[in-house]
Amino acid sequence: MSFSHHLFFCLNQRSNGEECCDQHNAFALFDYAKKRVKELGLAGPGKIRVNKAGCLDRCTDGPVMVIYPEGIWYTFIDTDDIEEIIQSHLIEGRTVERLQLT
Repeated sequence: MSFSHHLFFCLNQRSNGEECCDQHNAFALFDYAKKRVKELGLAGPGKIRVNKAGCLDRCTDGPVMVIYPEGIWYTFIDTDDIEEIIQSHLIEGRTVERLQLT
């Protein structure tokens, strides 16, 4: 595997008004995660990759991301939530249960 963790952020946009992650600040939170992972020296081969994804089919739970290889799904509201996921899940190896989707 070329990365220890792969984060996929749903950044789906729907023009018909249906629920989507774009309506919940997903792009800004994706940008924050990508920036923080780089700032912390966690990005790059063998480390962490933060990626954009199209629809992950969890629209009513949005915004959402999934982290592989564990396959852990998260929802989040703000940069504090993203920071908690980075610190707890990616650095300390602990799932953030309060943000986890089942």
